[in-house]
Amino acid sequence: MTCDRFLFLDFDGVLHPTTHGSSLFSKAHLLEEVFSKHQCNIVISSSWRFHVDLAEIKLRLPDAIQPYIIGVTGEAYIGKYSRYHEIVCYLYGRDKHLAEWRALDDSWIEFPEGCKNLIRCNPNTGISDREVELLIDWLKK
Repeated sequence: MTCDRFLFLDFDGVLHPTTHGSSLFSKAHLLEEVFSKHQCNIVISSSWRFHVDLAEIKLRLPDAIQPYIIGVTGEAYIGKYSRYHEIVCYLYGRDKHLAEWRALDDSWIEFPEGCKNLIRCNPNTGISDREVELLIDWLKK
């Protein structure tokens, strides 16, 4: 894919609520609607990347999203703002440090305060229309 925009995607608290009894990937269809009209590279930043290989991850997601998934972030960063540092390391490692990016994540503590790149989901509900609108607004620019 030739797009210079990157979406870093978390799963727990985003594609499904973190509450007990929630169906896995129950909110993934909301992203399917977004990517039926818009494009960007998707990189999996979820901790699932440590336990499930990329091919299996793709199979769990809607068909409309799968072609945009280009990889996963690397090694775990130990320290403050870990998810943010993992994303920055991913981009620098591909000489894409100036690329436009957003993270769809439920964990504000893994990003610096006021991080404009974070589209934060409520972990109890997962992605909602509000976050979808923010994502679409960014992709339209």
